[in-house]
Amino acid sequence: MSNPLSFFNTLSGKLEAFTPFKQGVATMYSCGPTVYDHAHIGNMRPYVHADLVKRALEHAGYEVTHTINITDFGHLVGDGDAGEDKMMMALHRDGKEITKEAMGEMTRFYAESFKSDLALMNVEPNITYASASAYIAEEIALVQTLSEKGYTYETSDGVYFDISKFPAYGKLGNIDLEKLKSGARIEVNPEKHHPADFAVWKKGELGWESPWGTGFPGWHIECTAMAFATLGKQIDIHTGGEDLASTHHNGEIAQAECATGRSPYVHYWMHNAFITIENSKISKSLGNTLRLEHLNERGFSAIDFRYWLMSGHYRTTMNFTFDALDGAHQALFRLRRHLFEEYEAEDGGAVVEAYATEFWNAINDDLNTPVAISILWKLVDDKKISAKDKVSTIRSFDTVLGLGLSENRESGMRTLGVISVEDVPADIKALLDDREEARTSKDWARADELRAALNMKGYLVEDSASGIRITKV
Repeated sequence: MSNPLSFFNTLSGKLEAFTPFKQGVATMYSCGPTVYDHAHIGNMRPYVHADLVKRALEHAGYEVTHTINITDFGHLVGDGDAGEDKMMMALHRDGKEITKEAMGEMTRFYAESFKSDLALMNVEPNITYASASAYIAEEIALVQTLSEKGYTYETSDGVYFDISKFPAYGKLGNIDLEKLKSGARIEVNPEKHHPADFAVWKKGELGWESPWGTGFPGWHIECTAMAFATLGKQIDIHTGGEDLASTHHNGEIAQAECATGRSPYVHYWMHNAFITIENSKISKSLGNTLRLEHLNERGFSAIDFRYWLMSGHYRTTMNFTFDALDGAHQALFRLRRHLFEEYEAEDGGAVVEAYATEFWNAINDDLNTPVAISILWKLVDDKKISAKDKVSTIRSFDTVLGLGLSENRESGMRTLGVISVEDVPADIKALLDDREEARTSKDWARADELRAALNMKGYLVEDSASGIRITKV
């Protein structure tokens, strides 16, 4: 028997055993992208993390409901309440008109790009994608509720939440409000009562009609409204990048608990650390915003990247290099060769209890994937375990790892680049036939020449007791 599923809760700063609000059901909300551009590889880490959380919950027997929001309007640069709107910047960049219609067309395009990337990363598809523009009525209603209860005030540029009315503000991350200075993440605004007060409605020329004029909901309010609408007034788990804890998630807590009178709004807050690239922060200004397609151009798959991410703990900063990714690629390739060639993905085996207990103890210990992967490799190297039992055990592990190790042998061989003679082009088939004829007549020099010629054309040919093995390289 493995230990109970436990997560590190940012709110308490402790590892806590998971207990849901409703027995047998787990609700999750993950802060999604602002869809003004394609996602880069750093943007992918929060969703691989959320996917691991969900898979671990499902393995523990919970029915999981998961929402990811799509911010498709009004996200200001710097995540504060002043500055240029990212959507406006993107419309100018893409040469589009400054209209809601053009903004909708642009954001739908980048939202689909984001969802495609998640599919490539093998993120489970049972997700509710909540677009902020589809919940305007709910967002306005939430602002009205807060205003009626006396938690807001209006200025020339919007409606603000008054944090002095919520003494617990800043409890996530233990923010010291006395030391909080305007000018960092919170922009200077002389009309604000406190630099940490945040907009729940921003006035502007482009947007929707409201009791406070034309504009759009504040960044924090949209997430809370969509969480309420899709998951309920209290949710079990909220995930996101570590940068969101101090400002965005404290804002969510304040407005949610003030609107409903219920605490806690979220039971478990989980935050992943950033990744860097060559020891530098990922930034468009530095020109290092790699996308999944850029990895693919270098011969790496999104699943190679997923493996690399899981080689580190989600709360630990990781430094991306192509050498490190190549190491993950080679490890995953070797693992697949064991599974689909050496073990031949045999069916009928049993899960090895001793390894399963070790593995799930690691996963249940705040998703300790580096340890879990080391246990998987220990199993692979264990000569006492039969191939069938190894396959069954690895497949059970893959329900949470999501590395595509549960594929049948034919599909698995394709991931290795192995193809059948029947699937090669006619000119390659002719070279293979010539080589086989040379081998039959024991003309080994000629056979070697033809193998070299095949290799030059991108086909690696290996001989084995069971016949030739052809790999597209």
